[in-house]
Amino acid sequence: MLKKTQCKFFVLRYAPDAVKNEFVNIGLVLLPPAGGAQIRFTHDWSRVRCLDPEADVEVLEAMERDLREKLREMNGDHDFILRRIQDACSNALQASEFQACLADSPVEEADELARLYLERPKQRRQLRATSARQAIFQRMRSEFESAAVWPLMRKEISASEYTRNGDPLKVDCGYSPNGTVKLFHAVSLQSDVNSAKILAFTFPQMAEGIRNAQHKQAQLTAVVDDGLPEDDDAIHYARETLTGHAIVIASVAQMPEIARTAARELGIS
Repeated sequence: MLKKTQCKFFVLRYAPDAVKNEFVNIGLVLLPPAGGAQIRFTHDWSRVRCLDPEADVEVLEAMERDLREKLREMNGDHDFILRRIQDACSNALQASEFQACLADSPVEEADELARLYLERPKQRRQLRATSARQAIFQRMRSEFESAAVWPLMRKEISASEYTRNGDPLKVDCGYSPNGTVKLFHAVSLQSDVNSAKILAFTFPQMAEGIRNAQHKQAQLTAVVDDGLPEDDDAIHYARETLTGHAIVIASVAQMPEIARTAARELGIS
């Protein structure tokens, strides 16, 4: 039987000053006692972009390459690794406290720790967020259908039409009355506050694209959950993020009036 080796490891976190009390794990360094180091970085930078749309992901990716190259040059010197990371750790990068682990193989242990610390949250959390957003969307659609305007609206409007190729966002629906493009998108702040940041990052670019392509002003309404708590810091931050980028916030309870307005503007009533 192989004898387990006691190693130590730490996690690198991206924690920008502009976002309070939130961070994303981006890297992990495992240090075996015999020297050398196992370095793992995330390959999914979407969570970093959600946390901070201005993040320079190329610099973060280059940090992994730099560490690996320098590690080879220095023959796996632990002290070098620590100094290099400390030098690279700006205000936005933090290293966690050292933790201990027992490993049969440092390579396999680093892979397992990377799966634990760097991969996305468990699928059930994502499913809950998707389900909550879908429930808001269905209620939004139901009100537009009751007002007889749903067949007249565009659906799943690709942001890439107005931003740049590859933009994945699809806005739920919209219509264009009197020189204005009115857009509507379901957002569950109760279960997925990060979606507000994605919307806030994309909408200004989308609005500019609409002005250039159609010579119209764009207005986006984020339709959010009813009964959101007033004292939740994350929800408060998400609201400020949306309104700070000129996005209107409406609860599901306001949808009947929004649908009636759409009917008037589209000549249904």
